[in-house]
Amino acid sequence: MAQDSWPSPAHNARAVTDTEYEKIAARFSGDGVYGDPGDPAVVTAGVGLSVNIRADVYASVRGHAWTSGTSTVTLPVAANSSGKTRVDRVVLRLDRSAWTVRAVIKAGTPGGGAPALTQDTGDTGVYEIPLATVTLLNGANSVTVARGELYVGVRIRPCTSTTRNPNPAPGEMCFETNTGRVRVWTGDSWVGLFDDSGVIVVNYPSAAWTVTTDSVLQKRNGNVHLRLGSFQRAAGTLAGGDESRLPVLIPAAYRHANRDQFVMCYTTGVEISRLTIYSAASDRPGQVWLTNHPTIAKGEFVLPNSGVSWVVD
Repeated sequence: MAQDSWPSPAHNARAVTDTEYEKIAARFSGDGVYGDPGDPAVVTAGVGLSVNIRADVYASVRGHAWTSGTSTVTLPVAANSSGKTRVDRVVLRLDRSAWTVRAVIKAGTPGGGAPALTQDTGDTGVYEIPLATVTLLNGANSVTVARGELYVGVRIRPCTSTTRNPNPAPGEMCFETNTGRVRVWTGDSWVGLFDDSGVIVVNYPSAAWTVTTDSVLQKRNGNVHLRLGSFQRAAGTLAGGDESRLPVLIPAAYRHANRDQFVMCYTTGVEISRLTIYSAASDRPGQVWLTNHPTIAKGEFVLPNSGVSWVVD
C-alpha cells in the first residue's frame, strides 16, 4: 500500500471515513469521562431495577465524543432469579456497526465477578470503558451501585532530558527516553516523579583501607539510598586526631547539592566513630571521610551504620 494521509484533497476528495477518523482521533484524547473523582458519581441507583446516568456528563471513547444530555438517563437492569448474586457493569460502548457511543449495562454471570471489558481495536467490533458496577442479589427488586469511572488524564509526553517542552503547562508530565525518568512541571521547575538508577557500586581505590564489603547506592524517585560497606585498616595506625579518607566516592549525579551527611559507625572494640559524606558544594565533593574516631590500628575494622539517604532531585 502506498503512503497516504488525511484529511487531504488527494485523499478521497477530503472525505474521511469513520474508521479513518478513529485512527487519528483516538490519540486526541484519552478514553474516559471529563472530570475527576471529586465530581458527583456518573452512575447511581435508580428506582427498582434501574440505574441513572447523571445529566451533563461528557466523555470520549477512542476519540468519539459522548454526552449524557441535559436530563437524567435511566437504564433498566435485568432481573436476577438465578439463585446467585450477579454483578453487571455500566460501560460506555463504542459500537462500530453504527459508530455510536452509548451508556449500556453489560450483564455479568451469576456467581461471578463483573464482566470483562471488550476493547476491540480493529476496524470492527466494540470498545468499552467502565463507569460503574451494579450488584443485584438473587430475587432483589433494587440494585447497589459502586462507582468506577475511568477519567481522561493528562498525557505524558516522550522526550529526552535535553528536549523537554520549553513552554510547559503546570501539571504537564514527560518521560525521558534516555534516562527513564518521569518528570512533572510545577510551574517553576521540572520535578522528578520516577527514576531508578539500579544498584551502583561506589568503591574507590585506597592504599590505606581494604574494602571488606562493597558500598552501594541506588537512586529511586529523586532520593539516593546509600549502604556503606565495611573497611579494614591496611596502612599503619591511624591516630585518633587524624582524619582519613575511606574507599568510597559518590558519583557527581548522586551528591547532595550543599548538605554534608553524617553517619555513625563502629570500630574494632565496639568504639563509636563518625564519618562524613561530603556534598557537591564542599571542597571534598562526593568523598567519604572518617572524621571522628579513636585510634585505629592496622587490621582493625570500621563498620558504618547500614543506610543513609538524601534528596537530589
